[in-house]
Amino acid sequence: MKVTPDIIRWEFIGTDLTVAESKNPNYVGLHGKVIDETRNTFTIVDDSKRRTMIKEVCIFHFKFPDGTVVEIDGKLLTGRPEDRLKKRIKRLW
Repeated sequence: MKVTPDIIRWEFIGTDLTVAESKNPNYVGLHGKVIDETRNTFTIVDDSKRRTMIKEVCIFHFKFPDGTVVEIDGKLLTGRPEDRLKKRIKRLW
């Protein structure tokens, strides 16, 4: 998978998520499969527990089906999933 700034336009439901950093220390290290996404939160399931975390305060590692792991700041993902398609992205590199 080629990683470009357009990665924030991808569908994250069904991908594996790990919280790398967070302002809330209870979120750090949580991992599981994304089952729902709202404007401000991700809902994951791990060990048959559902956990909801706020996007804006976290940095996530997403593992895509081809094995690629991408780190994305949650601030870039804030907003409705369908509105991310319209969002303009500054090149970060």
